[in-house]
Amino acid sequence: MSVRQSLLAILEQGPCYGYQLRAEFDRRTGSTWPLNVGQIYNTLERLERDGLVGKGDVNDQGHVYYEITDAGRAEVRDWLDSPVPRQSGTRDELPIKLALAATLPGVDVKTIVHRQREASLAALDELRRRESGGAPGGEALAWQLVADSLIFRAEAELRWLDHVESRLGTHAPQTLHLEISTQTPRRGRPPRAKGGVPALGAAV
Repeated sequence: MSVRQSLLAILEQGPCYGYQLRAEFDRRTGSTWPLNVGQIYNTLERLERDGLVGKGDVNDQGHVYYEITDAGRAEVRDWLDSPVPRQSGTRDELPIKLALAATLPGVDVKTIVHRQREASLAALDELRRRESGGAPGGEALAWQLVADSLIFRAEAELRWLDHVESRLGTHAPQTLHLEISTQTPRRGRPPRAKGGVPALGAAV
């Protein structure tokens, strides 16, 4: 998620100070991605350095208002007009954890999957309970859009866990365990397979 472009998009609506930006971000995204004030001010410093925002008025409480520049407005337009790129690999801990667990001796991967399914179901139930609330108008729609995405992801994760369990059932556990390889790894990046994913068995 781009904090940089998100803050710029809010500043395009009018000058804000740091705490105000955090409140506006929460209000417009259903508070589903909490930002701390330090992160916001660090981002604002970089935006100012890059000429995308400038400091404006200071109110009676000493809050410095930041204002978007023409270059900042152009970056917002580019961001809104461009699709969000999707990484070809994964940084998601769950598939990495299960992939590793399946290759380790003495690990009951099916139990790990079972526990994860229980946790994922609980998270999905909580999301479904929360989706019915919210203020009217734009705030409700903002929360609903984010909530729908989280619900669909949770549902997809549960389907994937069922698929993992089915795949595990086609293999005897002892055939999956991998010993530490004695082959000297090659330096550099591993070769890429189709779709940008490292080739199976590639040295890393």
